[in-house]
Order: sequence, then structure tokens, then C-alpha cells
Amino acid sequence: MSKPVKIETPTVVETLSIPVPSTNGNSKVNTNGSSSNGLKVSDIKLRPRHVSGGTEEIVDPFCDPKNPQRISFHDVTSAAFLIKGGVERTPCPKSTSSESYGMDLYLKKDFLQYTGSFKERGARYALLSLSEEQKRKGVISASLGNHAQALSYHGWKLNIPVTVVMPTAAPIMKIQKCRNYKARVIVDGNDMGEAKSLAMRMSIDENLLYVNGYDHPHIMAGQGTIGLEILEQVPEPDAVVVPVGGGGLIAGIATAVKALSPKTKIIGVESEKCASFSRAMENKGPIDTSIKNTLADGLAVPKVGYNAYCTAMPLIDRMVVVKEEYIAVAILRLVEEEKCVVEGAGGAGLAAILAGHLDDLKGKKVVVLLCGGNIDTTVFGRCLERGLAALGRLVKFNVEVSDRPGGINDLCALLVRIGVSIKDIMHERAWLRDIYTVEVKVVCETLDWSHSLQLKNELKKFYAKVEFSDVPLALMDNSNADTQNPLIAT
Repeated sequence: MSKPVKIETPTVVETLSIPVPSTNGNSKVNTNGSSSNGLKVSDIKLRPRHVSGGTEEIVDPFCDPKNPQRISFHDVTSAAFLIKGGVERTPCPKSTSSESYGMDLYLKKDFLQYTGSFKERGARYALLSLSEEQKRKGVISASLGNHAQALSYHGWKLNIPVTVVMPTAAPIMKIQKCRNYKARVIVDGNDMGEAKSLAMRMSIDENLLYVNGYDHPHIMAGQGTIGLEILEQVPEPDAVVVPVGGGGLIAGIATAVKALSPKTKIIGVESEKCASFSRAMENKGPIDTSIKNTLADGLAVPKVGYNAYCTAMPLIDRMVVVKEEYIAVAILRLVEEEKCVVEGAGGAGLAAILAGHLDDLKGKKVVVLLCGGNIDTTVFGRCLERGLAALGRLVKFNVEVSDRPGGINDLCALLVRIGVSIKDIMHERAWLRDIYTVEVKVVCETLDWSHSLQLKNELKKFYAKVEFSDVPLALMDNSNADTQNPLIAT
């Protein structure tokens, strides 16, 4: 079980009411986008900063590392008031599998928003908070998909021009969705870093407001409205489990939940391939983190936001990191048991439960956020197969059989008798040690681990050489997560 991480409160900021950055830390913002000191959102512009070596760095004043800002409960309630009626109030039903998980498990289904993710909340609030002048000029942002779709959709509905810069790695489906929402879409940059640099440069050249997808104070406040809904739908939960990428989502939710239900634990979940928030906690501040390809691409942020970090750190009770295989299994379980199609980021919370990281919550009331459902069709198929393999329900093996007539037929008859479903089968002659045998490669589906073990034992009775391919994890009934795959054991 993952050990709780000790939280240290950052000392770099005081609590602010956002959104306008202020030199004195006392600026408050009204719903028309103007602050108590007379400054308007439209007056804030990205400014170049010269650093050592003459390099020009563009700094977003809403996300300034030297002046990080916390959002307050008032900011979240203001956001809830403004976006009411503009976004869905998503359901939070009790899981049909609560008993099997040993807890009262509730699923907050924010993937049911129109564009398929929670990002709509912050995007709409950020757009509604613009001054009239900035609404005419428009906004710009860089995103791999969900934030771009949310900003494009609500910009279209509110008649505010939106430009999104998406890296070449962005899914074609998401690029087309943004175009369907009448946004100006620029596909450029090999990664998010390059796309963001281009977007920020364009914001200066074209006098557009840059809206950071996870660290802009309005974005965080908007996402926090999920926390308000959770407490209305599930009073006094023992814990709320939140997927973590750039940190804006958990910062907003934690701000809302801790204000109304201080005893409720806030637990963040990251993939092992993109544990940027955990790295930030170890470093006592945001730090660049190496990101690897992950099923939870929506969480793949190399550096958490400074505002998000400073807001969330005093409020998070624990961070856990899960293996990719558990995310795949979570996606599979949600499809089979809850009839929910989610992306990798959306399944991260349930993955933490499947991995045994939250066993201390058994018997308690737990809310897991399903934050997004925008998963590429081909990736979805691969996720399901990977989940089946991790559960021992999709098995791959090689077996040498006689090359005489009927040899492969005998093998198939054995598989049918055992009751497995053959998914793929092929044979190889050329590279074997003799000309009297043929190697058959088989992929088949079984009921569970015990069925797979039965398959192995039956094959061993009739064939001298049988090799089962490795499977990432052995997950049996939510337990024995670290045991060796019994199909590989000698």
C-alpha cells in the first residue's frame, strides 16, 4: 500500500481572490472581470522577460512562477453562479460494484459533459469573466485536446473568438471537433511545449489573452464546482479521489471540499509514466518531469502549475502513483460493470482502488471522479485488450505440435473442450529445429485466472513444449497485485 506523503504548506503566497494578478496580493475580482483596484482582465498582457544570456522568456501573468496565487472558496462559488445552466450538473450514482470493492463507492461522471470532459467548467468561467473588449478580441490556448475542445465549444456558444494551437501529436478526432466548434485551429509543434510557446507568442502579436488549461485561476475555480456538486450529491464523503495532471482540477476540488467538509480526505492519483505532481512534492515546488507514453495522456503534463501547486498542497491528504496496467483494467471494469466509456485519465481514480493503494478506505464512503471520456477508438480497443491480459483473461502462448495431418485440429479441439475462445492462431515451420513439428501461436480469451491455469495444465499434459507470454500484472479479485503471473511460474 502506498504510504501517505507528508504535506508541507508553501510559504510563498497568501490566499487571494482571483483572477487578476496584483503586486500587493489584495486584488479582488468582480464577475464583470474587473478588480477592486480598477484593473481589468483586458489590461493584463503577456510580457517578455529577459533572463541570463539574453534569452527572451514569455511569462503569463496569470501563472507567474514568481507570484503564484491561490484560489479561495469564494472564487469557486462565484464560478458556480456564473456557469450555472451553461454546463451539465453530472450525476454521481453509487457504483454497482461497491460491494466487490468493499466500500460505498460513488462515481462522479463528469465525462458526460457535452465535449466529454470536466474542462468545460473552467473554460466557460474563464470566457464569461473576460471584459467586453477582450471578448471581442478573443482568447488563445495550447492543448492536446480536452481543454481545446471545451474552450472552442463555449467560445462558439458565447460568440467569443477562440484560437487553439495543438501539437502534431494531438488526435485527429479532437482537432476536427475544435474546427467543428468554429475555432481557429493551428496544428504545430512536436509537443505541448512547442505548441504553448507558439500560442504565447501569438497572444502578444495578436493581442489575445492566453488561457492556461490547468493553471489559470479562473480555470481552477471553474473545476472546483465539481467539488460543490459532489458534496450536494454525496454528503460528508470520507474521501474524494481525483486524477492529477497539471494540478488545476484537484486544486479546485480540494478548495471547495475542504471548505465545506474538512474531514473529507482529498486523494490525488497519477500514472507512473507522468508523476509530475509527486515529483513537485518531493522537490517542494514544480519541477520539469520526464513524461513517457501513457494511457492517461490527459494527465501527461511535464510540469504542474505554480498556482495549482500552491493551492492544492495544503489541502491534499495523499498522492498515489499507479501502474499503467491498473489503468487499463479500470477502463475495462468501467465498461463491463458500469457501462461507462472513459479515457485513461478518467480511469485513474478507480485504478488506485484496484491497485490496493486505498485499502484503508474499505467500509467507507468514497467518491471517485471520472473526469473524461475522450478516448481514441483504436486506443480504446488496445486498452480493453491490455486490461483483459492483465486480468489473465486474454492469454497468449506458443506450442509445438505434430506436423502430421490433424495436428493443429487436435490442438483446437482441446481448446474447445476447455472452453476458451480462440482470438488468433497462426503457425510457423521454417525456423523450428526439425521438419516434423510446427509451432502454433495462439491468442485466446478465458474466463479468469483459474480458467487460464486450467488451460496451462491441460496443454502441459499433451504437449512437451508450451510457452506462455508474460503478462504485466496478476490481478485477481482486487488482491495479490504484486504476485507473479501464475502462467509464467515454473
